[in-house]
Amino acid sequence: MARRVLITGGSRGIGLSFAHACLGAGMDVAITAARGRHALEASVADLRAAYPERRVVGILADAGDPADAARTAAEAQAALGGVDVLINNAGRGPRELNDNFHNAAQRFWELDPQGWAEIMRTNVDGPFLMARAVAPLMIAAGWGRIVNLSTSRVTMIKEGFAPYGPSKAALDTMTRLFADDLRGTGVTVNTLAPGGATETDFIPPENRSGAYASLLPVTVMDAALLWLLSDAADAVTAGRFIGKLWDPANPAAAREDTGEAPRIL
Repeated sequence: MARRVLITGGSRGIGLSFAHACLGAGMDVAITAARGRHALEASVADLRAAYPERRVVGILADAGDPADAARTAAEAQAALGGVDVLINNAGRGPRELNDNFHNAAQRFWELDPQGWAEIMRTNVDGPFLMARAVAPLMIAAGWGRIVNLSTSRVTMIKEGFAPYGPSKAALDTMTRLFADDLRGTGVTVNTLAPGGATETDFIPPENRSGAYASLLPVTVMDAALLWLLSDAADAVTAGRFIGKLWDPANPAAAREDTGEAPRIL
């Protein structure tokens, strides 16, 4: 039976690349978008045309809303016959609060409280709500994968990256805690990060110079993701993997959680 994959924020960028990778590997996919019905429908149509033998579903939903998260899990389960994999890709970045965050960083007291709350709701509440909705399905099946999309550790504390950076630090912590809660169930939880700035809307075109002149492709994590979803990774949980470091001959080379104990300060 084909694996059934639910990807939040899957209508563009990294999420859409993940959808292509999973469909190309013979999986069925549901993608979500919180905004842009037409873009979601266009992406679903393109995916169906590219992979006519696979099931592709689009769900317009806000992962950070409790009712939408529950509905998304139910709709994906009904359309695909189950949910074996959750990829928590949906996220909001500092550009939501300051389009020039690379050059004119706002200090925390200058940030809009509602904007802060929206980023935290999407980046922290969303993965929790989605994982909460699908974990019982995976536990009942005795197998499952939850993959959380994070960022570089230096980005978590970079000037101008609040609240995005703290939200991803929280997500890494959630990976560890959720993995511990799910040990022995057959369900694993891991973090995946690109390993550098990636060619998405996160980096405005006008700021793609200097340190951001050379961006990683959106496909940089695809190979690592497919390995995490494979039976070869059955015993791998609570890990942090970096797409840029991926070596198919040595998956452990891409792990970033095997050194010193976690440090925030």
